[in-house]
Formats: sequence, C-alpha cells, structure tokens
Amino acid sequence: MARERSPGRGCSSLSRCLLGAALLVGLRLCAELRRAGPRSLARSTPSNSAPRPPAAHLLPAPGPPRGASRRQVTYVRSGRRAPPGGGGSGTPEPGCCAPRGLPRRKGPRWHIDLQPWAGPAQSLDEEALRFLRYISTTQIACDHMSTDSLATDSSPAKTPWLVCLDDRFGLAHQIRSKQCRLYSLGLGSDDTHFEVSMANNGCEVHRFDPSVKSAHILESQRLWYHRLSINWRDPHPAVAAQKLHSNTRKLGTILNEFGHHKIDVLKADLESAEWKVLENLILEDVLEQIGQLIFEIHLHWPGFEVGGSDSSVVRFWYSLLKELELKDFRLFHSYKDLSKPQLFLKKDIFNASSCYTLSWVNTRWK
Repeated sequence: MARERSPGRGCSSLSRCLLGAALLVGLRLCAELRRAGPRSLARSTPSNSAPRPPAAHLLPAPGPPRGASRRQVTYVRSGRRAPPGGGGSGTPEPGCCAPRGLPRRKGPRWHIDLQPWAGPAQSLDEEALRFLRYISTTQIACDHMSTDSLATDSSPAKTPWLVCLDDRFGLAHQIRSKQCRLYSLGLGSDDTHFEVSMANNGCEVHRFDPSVKSAHILESQRLWYHRLSINWRDPHPAVAAQKLHSNTRKLGTILNEFGHHKIDVLKADLESAEWKVLENLILEDVLEQIGQLIFEIHLHWPGFEVGGSDSSVVRFWYSLLKELELKDFRLFHSYKDLSKPQLFLKKDIFNASSCYTLSWVNTRWK
C-alpha cells in the first residue's frame, strides 16, 4: 500500500522555488541598473529640477583665459618662414557679432606672409639694397601734394608730411566739404604744424599723445588732443582693471570707442614702434578704414619687439611694406631725413639715413 505524502512538504518546496526566482530577478535588476549608470538616473530626474554639477574630477582641465591668445602678435624671431596656415592649436573662432553700425570684419590673421629672400645668400647686403630701393621709389604719381593749402607744394622733396590732393583720391573734396578726418599718432613731439594746417583747411584732427596733461582737450574748433598712445595690443585685462583710465589702446579699439568708421589721413611718428603698429593694422584689417598713410620709419635698430638676424629683420620690414601694396596702397612720396644720423641697423652703411617719411594713398578709397 502506497505511503501518503505529507501535504506540508510540497508547500515548502514551492516556497523555496519562488524565493529563489525572486532573488534571481532582483540580482538581474541590480546588474542592469549598475550597467545603465547615470543615464537611468537622468531619465528619472524631473524636468523642472536643476541638474547637479559634475564632480570635480570629471571637469576638463582648465585652459588659457579667454582672449589670451588674441593678445599675442607674431613677429620675426628668425629667418625661417612660418608654415602655411599658421601654427598653434588652430584658427580661433571669430566673434559672433560686430558692433552695430560697424563693418563686420573677417577672422583675424596671426602673422604676415614673409616675402622670399632677396637672394640666395640671404645676406644683409641683398636684403638692405632691395628694401632701400623699394622705399626710395614712388609707385604712383601725385600731381598735387600739400599741407598748408589746397595748392600744389612747390618743394615736396623738402617736406616730410605731405598728403595727396589729386581729385581721383577724394581727399581734396573731403577737405572742401569739411568732412575730412585725420588721426595723428605721436610721442611728445612739439611740432604740430601739419596738424594745425590740416585743421585750418577743414579737417577734424585728433592727435594722440600720452604726454598731454588732460584726457581730452579741444585746442580749436577742429583740433583735439587726447591723452592716449596707440599700441599694437590692448592692455592686459588685469592691468586695465587696476587702472581705470588706461592710456594705451590699439587703433582699432580707438576707432570703435570713438565711433569713427573711417580715417582720411593717418599720420604716425612712433619712435620705432611703427613696425609693430603697422603689423597690427595689417593683421586686423584696419587699413580698409584708412585713406592715406604717412609713417615715419626708423632704421637705426630693429624696433620694439622685432628680433632676429639683421637680414631677417630687413626682410620683415620689406614684407610689411609689401602687405600695404597687396592692400592697394601705393607709395607717392618718400622723404630721406639727412639731419638724422646715417645709420642702418647701428651701422654706417649703404648711405642710408636712420629716418625716412613715407606716404601712401589707398587707391580703392571712396
């Protein structure tokens, strides 16, 4: 006769089976949640709750301050040409929007394109002869050059500061209609004959000189003095924060602050800072806002923040002036100052003066 099975033993086995199944399901859910990680948490976060910041060890490494790379201006340190496309970590993104009423500018350039060497030897003689020949040869004829009046100057070769008043370039018309604007960049010079003459002829003249006692002085109806110096870079933000009325600016910054879109004439006597300032005007496309350039250049030493061998320095100077030519500026007057020491990079060679005044006209100026 078969033995009867106890009813309690079957229930106990069923309970153990159900408990084991529940444990397996729980372990599987834990594994799935662990594998999903933060994504499942993010999906469960209500839409109106603010996300928590990432842990400190998950944050990216801090980079350079924003805008720091824009203060670096490339200049010649050796005779080697920079590779095409520039160096560094890539082209920075251009700014979103230009100020209202101002033309939108292209992305900045970070170095000028150096011209090929003047000869195979890459020597100072080859570079200097090419450079001196270039600055001594006018590229366009100007029939009417003057400062004191709209009449032709009888002896332009004896006058360093001259403007071209040919009708095709529009400056004479701007002066007659009292719509001319001139910027004069200087460092403590007492000779303001050119500025006063242009103001008397009808130009709105702004002279920038850090030695001026007051921030802004209206000397006459059309002649302003500003206690500002034009540099090839703006001051560092930390320095500007400590000095609320910093008196150093790039020319492009001054134009934006003053609300001036165009300069009919830019005169500069910057005592060897002209090479870096000219480079900045080229790299930031400020030249497009200038009608005529009158620069005094100094050749007795390389200039501020320009270095390298003598031949590479002269090649850099020449490349800057060729950039002007590429921007449709043409040399119409060259003045060799024989009253200054006859020095070329601290040497008495090539019968060169240490100081020349060069005048260009923008042939696309309207």
